[in-house]
Amino acid sequence: MGEWIEIAAGGGFTMDCYTAAPAGAPKGGMLVIQEIFGVNQHIREVADGYAADGYLAWAPSLYDRAERRFECGYTPEDIAKARDLMVASPFDTAVQDMATAVEGLRGAGAGKIGSVGYCWGGSSSFLVSTRIGVDASVCYYGGQIVRFKDEAAKNPVLMHFGEQDHGIPMDDVEAIRAAQPGAEVHIYPAGHGFNCDHRGDFHEDSAKLARTRSLAFFTQHMG
Repeated sequence: MGEWIEIAAGGGFTMDCYTAAPAGAPKGGMLVIQEIFGVNQHIREVADGYAADGYLAWAPSLYDRAERRFECGYTPEDIAKARDLMVASPFDTAVQDMATAVEGLRGAGAGKIGSVGYCWGGSSSFLVSTRIGVDASVCYYGGQIVRFKDEAAKNPVLMHFGEQDHGIPMDDVEAIRAAQPGAEVHIYPAGHGFNCDHRGDFHEDSAKLARTRSLAFFTQHMG
């Protein structure tokens, strides 16, 4: 369904972006934000799914400044490489590049804009809400949100966490909930990465419920 395009980024840099378009006129634009594993098959499938639901979906390759169009799987070796690139891709730079992607979606006539991110992208989607501002932001198991929990959101936020996530203590989730009383926070009987059907932590019931809630949230705030 989708294709790769090249879009402008901050400082005159260009980055690759997977884009998927709906069959008709888009009912909004969706910034799909990668996990540490890059814009891999799973993230492309997520973008395709939002396109099927009527959104113009863009998934920028946010590690491009460190390694062009990086993507990997979920082996220990893959995870180690992905973490190295995460360190080389600070959030401040990602925010700059996501802001240009948001402007690109607006320029493409997408209308209202939402963001949805997973893992590293879940934390990044929260920063979209606090540092950029769109119409709605959804954050799946963003382990670094707790670092930024006191930043003020400029738009409605929905968060999904797994209660069996060994990387995100429930104490962190409760601290986020307390600092962000306006956010909608849901906890599922699942581990980290429960939305990804390419991983062992995939939890089908939780993934379906989280997606249903996400779509309702976007409909509420984006029409």
